[in-house]
Amino acid sequence: MQQRPTQFILVSQNDEGIDGFIRVSAGSAAPVPGCSDTEIATFYVQPRHHGSGIGTRLLDAALEHCREVSAASVWLATNAENAPAIAFYLARGFTHVGETHFRIGNEGYRNNVYRYCLS
Repeated sequence: MQQRPTQFILVSQNDEGIDGFIRVSAGSAAPVPGCSDTEIATFYVQPRHHGSGIGTRLLDAALEHCREVSAASVWLATNAENAPAIAFYLARGFTHVGETHFRIGNEGYRNNVYRYCLS
């Protein structure tokens, strides 16, 4: 029996260091109904590389990985006030499907939940 890895991590780097990275987690329950258990758990591109295409290439590779492991969809959460990230996800076909709160200590921060259908 072949086991499916629960984490897929892809890093973009150059001679000066890391440009960005993306991590996909399998078996991650979404905070809203109607989502699969496949999450883009971490996605970061260095601000100096925004607009260079690195984020698009990382996301495309992550979505291809999700297709290869037969995920029906993938979800992610991002800060509800992060307008550039929200615009990026919406422009790439993600749909806003709900909200959740990210907690740090006693503080809660509203996050939007987005889903991308792969089939």
